Amino acid sequence: MGVTPRQYAENLRMQTLKEDLRSGQSVTDAIYSAGFGSSSRVYYQADTQLGMTPKQYRSGGAGIEISYVAHQTALGLILLGATDRGLCFLEFGESEEDLLESLQAQYPKAKKVPMAEPYSDEFARWMESLSEYLAGARILSRVPLALHGTAFQLKVWTYLQTIPTGTVRTYSEVAEAIGKPAAVRAVASACAANRVALLIPCHRVIRGDGGLGGYRWGLHRKRTLLEVEREATLRNQCGTEGSIVA
Repeated sequence: MGVTPRQYAENLRMQTLKEDLRSGQSVTDAIYSAGFGSSSRVYYQADTQLGMTPKQYRSGGAGIEISYVAHQTALGLILLGATDRGLCFLEFGESEEDLLESLQAQYPKAKKVPMAEPYSDEFARWMESLSEYLAGARILSRVPLALHGTAFQLKVWTYLQTIPTGTVRTYSEVAEAIGKPAAVRAVASACAANRVALLIPCHRVIRGDGGLGGYRWGLHRKRTLLEVEREATLRNQCGTEGSIVA
């Protein structure tokens, strides 16, 4: 799985916490029913697992401000959304209007505002990293993620992050790796449900016959990502300066 048993257990507790918060439980009840021994542990993990405090997450983002910005990349338009705690949204789309509708569906009560210019140095560095990643030139910087899904989806997405750059796995291989060899279709569904492009690399999962299978943001993007990563990996193996990892 690429994580320790303790890390995996904490991921499952965090997923249960998210589900309980979305169902309307109080923050305190949700924390302890999820198996956390104290609230301090949850708030320590909030930045990297929720992108906001548990109370804000429970309320659909009420009381928080999400800054968003559309950016044209080599693979088309993307929309990024961030709170003051980190990135909470990253998707490809055909128009900014469609992407804003998707952001609204995920955080219906949050205040959404266009990201003010000049952009922060941190954001500029991440966008530079993204552009160079898509060009096959460097590592894509990691940022806090807000993952929404079932325990099974979380298990799949955790495994996907361990697939080395420049390689692929079949849906069957992913199912076997997570201990659910009969759940091939469920693995494919979990890949399709991923809403964090690139950082959860579902583009590295293909069909057993070598076909690309599906991709939420279009097969042309999946094909390009695989080609970019494969070529970059080959250059790195030949001693060319630079590497790419997502």
